[in-house]
Amino acid sequence: MKNKPDLSRWQHSHSFGQEVRQQGESRTLLVIVITATMMVVEIGAGIAYGSMALLADGMHMASHVAALGINVFAYKYARRHAHDARFSFGTGKVNALGGFTGALLLALFATAMAWESLERFWNPTEIQFNAAIIVAVIGLVVNGASVFILGADHDHGHDHGHNHEHDHGHSHEHDHSHECEHAHSHEHKHAHHDHNLRSAYLHVLADALTSLTAIVALLAAKYFGWIWMDPLMGIVGSVLVAKWSIGLLKQTSRVLLDHQATEEMTDTVRSKIEDDGYSHVSDLHVWTIAPDRYAVIATVVSETPETADCYRARLHTRQLAHITVEAHAL
Repeated sequence: MKNKPDLSRWQHSHSFGQEVRQQGESRTLLVIVITATMMVVEIGAGIAYGSMALLADGMHMASHVAALGINVFAYKYARRHAHDARFSFGTGKVNALGGFTGALLLALFATAMAWESLERFWNPTEIQFNAAIIVAVIGLVVNGASVFILGADHDHGHDHGHNHEHDHGHSHEHDHSHECEHAHSHEHKHAHHDHNLRSAYLHVLADALTSLTAIVALLAAKYFGWIWMDPLMGIVGSVLVAKWSIGLLKQTSRVLLDHQATEEMTDTVRSKIEDDGYSHVSDLHVWTIAPDRYAVIATVVSETPETADCYRARLHTRQLAHITVEAHAL
């Protein structure tokens, strides 16, 4: 019976960085404590002072405490199960699932907020303006601090850097083997797509928005007698929250459904493989498996194909974390 060969060269971890505690987890925990404290204050004040805008803000915070709790759970679950072999490509998509769940809660709350505001149009209540305004201002300050905590490094742009890595593998299949030896890998560094953190960020941003609209409504009602501004601001806030939730649902669902990567990303992968001038990509799949991590499956055809190792060397970057290449001769 032959001894089992050493396969370590062809094996690698599928955790893709999920075993490391993410920065977003600690920041989200801090925001939960802040938000829960202000939630109790605003709900109590909204009931006591008769302000729908203030009550809506407090209710909004209540839903966000639950949503932020889901975000923290997603972080912890992904980290604790990062090396669980039951997850074919690791637990990176738990991040997107947490964001998707948070987006659903945002949409549900926007609906409830709009409904309650419409009710107040037909059944307005007496408002104790001075006390309600003070609480709303405190809520805005607290929510603004939470937005800063979660969004301090929030960047939607991307920076195209170049990471030149050399692979010194050898191929003896044809005279172009030096192409493999000196293959360059140009890494495109994009923003870290932490959908879980994005969800938490949108929740606290929505809280800050409802605090602001509550202040506007209370001031207008107090000084101009526009009582209708209170429920109107509730409706305006619910529309904006619904818009944010739809955007996040679209982003996270693409990840969960293995949507093909951007055209820029796929074109970059294709051009790296076809850089030698005689290799051609006949089938290509590039999709997200974790925040800022992609998997690639490519079928390459050529009259004189390189080895699979050579093509993988051309694609080797931090972003392209799992690469499978099939090479066929024409």
